[in-house]
Amino acid sequence: MATQLESARAGDITEVMQYVACEEGIDAEIIRDEIAAGRLVIPANKMHLAWNLKPKAIGRAVSVKINANIGLSSVRSSLEGEIDKMKVAIKYGADAMMDLSTGGDLDGIRKRLLEECEVPFGTVPIYEAIQDRNVEDITAKLILEIIEKQAKQGVDFFTIHAGLLKEHLDLLGSRVCGIVSRGGALTAKWMLHHDKQNMMYDIYDDLCDIMREYDVAFSLGDGLRPGCGADATDEAQIAELRTLGELTERAIAKGCQVMVEGPGHVPYNQIQKNMELQQEICNGAPFYVLGPLVTDIAPGYDHITSAIGGTMAAYHGASFLCYVTPREHLGLPNADDVREGVVASKIAAHAADVARGFGDAAQRDLDISKARANLDWKSQISLALDPYTAKRMHDEAGKASKMTQSEADYCTMCGHDWCSVRINREICSKYAK
Repeated sequence: MATQLESARAGDITEVMQYVACEEGIDAEIIRDEIAAGRLVIPANKMHLAWNLKPKAIGRAVSVKINANIGLSSVRSSLEGEIDKMKVAIKYGADAMMDLSTGGDLDGIRKRLLEECEVPFGTVPIYEAIQDRNVEDITAKLILEIIEKQAKQGVDFFTIHAGLLKEHLDLLGSRVCGIVSRGGALTAKWMLHHDKQNMMYDIYDDLCDIMREYDVAFSLGDGLRPGCGADATDEAQIAELRTLGELTERAIAKGCQVMVEGPGHVPYNQIQKNMELQQEICNGAPFYVLGPLVTDIAPGYDHITSAIGGTMAAYHGASFLCYVTPREHLGLPNADDVREGVVASKIAAHAADVARGFGDAAQRDLDISKARANLDWKSQISLALDPYTAKRMHDEAGKASKMTQSEADYCTMCGHDWCSVRINREICSKYAK
């Protein structure tokens, strides 16, 4: 059976393409043509499609998407807790999930999460490879077995750190934070121990063959992403990106869908350059960025630093934003952290869609603005990106002022006599025809 990419290149429009076109409100021909050009992906494993997957399109021709990470830690967490986090993430608008579990029964965890997950689901296979063994003991045979097993389970996209080459390690000397990617650090350790080239790079064609069989999308990992602003856009990051451009072409030639992962920590004034470099080097392949975080001084608030960078990145070229929670750099997030991270990332994605004029994004803003001008609280809440929080806050305000939602013609911030919206309505009524 052909992959979505192969079908698109043959001129065919699949049911999956039709589905996402309807979701996005655009013509299916656009979806097909963008996939064929390598500028759009639909991470949709054939196995996952067979039970509960609702496919999503990722690319510049569609709305900006966001991913939420969950996963058991070898130090602290529970499977039921991670399932709760996944449900919270999806409830608040996550378009995709990644399981980054590093402890427990990884097969059982993955199977259970997939059973509950209706959005595209990704993993980092090297995490399973190092469980109960030293990274030095990983073999090509083991990696290929794990990739095939997870593909059979229904994983829709894999982060593969194949772009970090042995010769890139010499470029790290001037970095402040070195390698902050777990997959990147493990890969570097393996290469140094064996004095060999990156195994993922050497077996890349074999990886493509497995991923093509199940139509699993590549998410080419950025093992040398900057871990602080001082390391952004350095020689090591760009050297790896050039290898990712090569790997993008090779995977597409093998019939595989590809997106490319990117930074990381990037000062605001460098984000546009980073997005444009990736688009040029990787021929427009969808760019999947972590944030980027625009400052390093906000532990506890990194969902905000991430959203600031995410808006800029998505406006200038990114298609997929990986959320960052308030607990980034501090510890494993709880369900509330997941909610805050998802909402912040959704705000960033929507703001970018408004700025780039995509679809009905600006109309959504206009609709809530009209409701606000009319003091229509019910509509304001229903149109909110996070209606649950909006309703809770409004109900709390109404309770404190002893006014009901339906009768309020002002909010408790200004009160009745000072409410500019109420006063404006009185003024406008005098000039109404």
